[in-house]
Amino acid sequence: DMILAGVLLLLQGASPFTNKQCIRNNDDRRLRELAAEPRAGIGQALLNVALKSPVWAYVLVPQARASIVKTAEENDIPWTKAKTWLKSHKGAPWNDEHRRVEVESEAEYPEYYRRSFHAYEDGNLSYDAAIEQELASRSIGARNFPAYGERGEDVFRDAFDIGLSKLGAQVKSNDDGSAMVVDFGCGTGTSTRRLAKQYPGATRLVGIDLSPYFIDVGTTLLKLAPNAVGIGEDGQEGWITSIDADDRIDLRQGDVARTGLPDDSVSVVNLSLVMHELPVSAAKDVVDEAFRILQPGGQMWISEMDFESPAYAAQRENAMLFSLLRATEPYLDEYADSMEEMREYITELFGELKITAATGRHYALIATKLSREDKGEGVIEDTRFKPDGSYGLDDTHLRPWESKQTDIRK
Repeated sequence: DMILAGVLLLLQGASPFTNKQCIRNNDDRRLRELAAEPRAGIGQALLNVALKSPVWAYVLVPQARASIVKTAEENDIPWTKAKTWLKSHKGAPWNDEHRRVEVESEAEYPEYYRRSFHAYEDGNLSYDAAIEQELASRSIGARNFPAYGERGEDVFRDAFDIGLSKLGAQVKSNDDGSAMVVDFGCGTGTSTRRLAKQYPGATRLVGIDLSPYFIDVGTTLLKLAPNAVGIGEDGQEGWITSIDADDRIDLRQGDVARTGLPDDSVSVVNLSLVMHELPVSAAKDVVDEAFRILQPGGQMWISEMDFESPAYAAQRENAMLFSLLRATEPYLDEYADSMEEMREYITELFGELKITAATGRHYALIATKLSREDKGEGVIEDTRFKPDGSYGLDDTHLRPWESKQTDIRK
């Protein structure tokens, strides 16, 4: 998360993190047990008050954002140039007063979606949040995977692709030869564009997001089909990555719990880092909708944070660290507590669930929609952990309090 990483960089060397030893402990079973309960008590209550104070909103958050911008620029991610180029585009919706008024009044949102997310007061309901989404993702990728610099986010997303492939990801065509992939919670379309490149056989890719602001940004980027800064004839103008126009992609504003798509019509439903931003009741509604629109044999792909991994289990045990994380992700405790419940819910509905480690702290999951006859009692194939109980992949993320110069082998 952009603001969390920035705040931790600001606090680096001064914060009373007390669980570094615990985070490096290889006893994965013990760490998973430690993750069972959210933080409570007087100390936690005082910390929660501090995170709601003006100091958080008017001091730490702006400084944290500046720190992330600096991280981007130091890793050859031209945050300032790219943002200025996109914001100043004359034909963009955010520079059209009529569109701004329209977008602020046209949509209705579930109550849970009106919360502050990612330290933006209006959550995902602003052009600032939408324009900075891809910028922040590239910056955090570079910070978390410093060996890869500006390619860090690509390496991160590649890990999910590898995990899904290992589980048997496929885009199955309908009887008429069509193959639709629907990207739930697509944001500005980063994951949708990636799916389009990976699956040229998909005849249609529909990205759906509740935020009209994010859809406006994503649609504009597809229309502009820009080169990255420093590439092509424009040279110093462009986006942070090159984007190809693709007529198969359709980004639309809407609630992924009520897509309006026909029953049994979709080959794949993709949810990339979406579930942790939902309360459990909303997550189940989304899963129900995915099941309804998927054709028999179709697959639901989930790429997510794994709070049963030792790395995230230890973060949750650390009061200050997890409180900072929850301050920008309001449903994170609920998500962490409901992981097993959601796996069982998905398995009972779909019939088959496979899950594996994608990174040292994330999982890839595929649920296949089986027929009533084939479903039986439901099957869960969980290969995240080795026979000795340790997690399937090493945690190669940079630790939250560490800088690129920190030796994480110590």
